Amino acid sequence: MSIDYNGRRFRALGVHGGTCAEYSQRDDLVWAVFEGGHIRRGTVTGTCDDRGVLRLAYTMVLETGEVISGHSTNTPRRVGGTLVLHEVWERYGEHAARGVSYLEEVPAEPGEVAR
Repeated sequence: MSIDYNGRRFRALGVHGGTCAEYSQRDDLVWAVFEGGHIRRGTVTGTCDDRGVLRLAYTMVLETGEVISGHSTNTPRRVGGTLVLHEVWERYGEHAARGVSYLEEVPAEPGEVAR
């Protein structure tokens, strides 16, 4: 599944409002910026392979001032017509943890061009 992530937006599956990341892509390089909820600002940067799998490093600053960093591998799949990323993540350092999350593509607003 070849995917162009440029201009796509994603949020935690089933969560409306809150944190939303808008992705940019040039060739295999992918990056995004996000904020909202308890996150003051966050970024991800990484690569995308021919199947649309993202390998990303991330950092974020929480409202508490804590800085969190880690990496994730996000595998795309279509669920009922929606692009969903199955995200396997790991945090480093003082906040070390591992887990799985799901991110769903945010539909285009009225007047925007849907991808």
